[in-house]
Amino acid sequence: MNNIKGRAWKYGNNIDTDVIIPGKYLRTTDMQVFADHAMEGIDPEFSNKVQKGDVLVAGHNFGCGSSREQAPLALKHAGISCVIARSFARIFFRNSINVGLPVVESDIECDEGDIIEVNLHEGWVKTPKGTYNSNAIPEFLLDILNDGGLVAHRKKKVRE
Repeated sequence: MNNIKGRAWKYGNNIDTDVIIPGKYLRTTDMQVFADHAMEGIDPEFSNKVQKGDVLVAGHNFGCGSSREQAPLALKHAGISCVIARSFARIFFRNSINVGLPVVESDIECDEGDIIEVNLHEGWVKTPKGTYNSNAIPEFLLDILNDGGLVAHRKKKVRE
């Protein structure tokens, strides 16, 4: 999972977890419900438009608000392959890794719908407007992402 390529969906600063997955959907464990309502608080048609492999691009402080791990799960199950933002709320960043959703800090320029390429290992993002540095994901976190998240990674380690 070192390289990701997908269509960009753009959002602004301070996108909180209530916008990513509204609280009224948190009583379920059905991932399809999360996917169907991802980003509903800011873009009610998001789940109808997003396609598997797409990339979400945002500004500062993405994933602020509550510590709900359903927020990255909703994005992942909606089809988002990676979230790129100028900065993340720390708990969202860690929850994303824990559920197997790559998150990259970078200040990129792109338009919605642009095809974006991300190299997690080397730490760069390429858009039609240029190539940008990003945080390179350390090997131990790449292992967790490649295994599908922390629980799957730990289960794999126990079997080894």
